[in-house]
Amino acid sequence: MKKFEIGDEVTVLDDSFSGKVKGFKNGKIVIETREGFDLDFEEHELVKISGGGELKSLFSSQSLSSVLRDKEEPKKRSFVKERRSKKDEFVLEVDLHIEKLVPNKKGMSNYDILTLQTETAKRQLDFAIKNRMPKVVFIHGVGEGILKAELDFLLGRYDNIVFGDANYQKYGLGATEVYIKQNPNR
Repeated sequence: MKKFEIGDEVTVLDDSFSGKVKGFKNGKIVIETREGFDLDFEEHELVKISGGGELKSLFSSQSLSSVLRDKEEPKKRSFVKERRSKKDEFVLEVDLHIEKLVPNKKGMSNYDILTLQTETAKRQLDFAIKNRMPKVVFIHGVGEGILKAELDFLLGRYDNIVFGDANYQKYGLGATEVYIKQNPNR
């Protein structure tokens, strides 16, 4: 005895498809969805909607409509704000290595490269200040120290920030950490 017959209304257990049984092919059941697509499913993936006698035994404590409603509507999540420690706060990390900023530095002079790096640093710092981020780390590398000196000059022009070398264990010598004071009037 077949569990499903042509014309039965069915729904797919783990998906949002439903439709009518159209036929059988290679041991699978072909259903035509309400949108008009033919899809193949295994018998255990389908539940018959019409003639809900079989469903009553599966869901004796629930009505068919509540089962289908649960299937269609995603559960609402509760949003409880959690307190985070200082360690967990978001840190904007900006890698100023030229390879990270442009796909190809061919044809760029050292002046062009330094200008792009400092403009990127300024833009990212302005973004962090505007969005009230507490901390930014600029990764500049060790090199000859030209970019670090330029970065120090740029950061010196800002009020309400404090900067210094970043965590050595995490970034090594080639990074500068910037703390943004959020309430400068206090």
